[in-house]
Amino acid sequence: MAVPKRKVSKARRDSRRSNNSKLVASGLVKCSNPECNEMLKPHRVCKVCGFYDGKKVLNVKNA
Repeated sequence: MAVPKRKVSKARRDSRRSNNSKLVASGLVKCSNPECNEMLKPHRVCKVCGFYDGKKVLNVKNA
């Protein structure tokens, strides 16, 4: 079984582990309704106005 030749320093260990925090958020796009312009994830129905791909597909109550 392989055994490490030298101890891994704390700095090297921590820098290797820190790469998980470099994940970026998914890009946001504007709603296809020109009156809304809400930012949302791509390929999703807008929760504010109910538009998807330029068409009204969902009836949304204004609260």
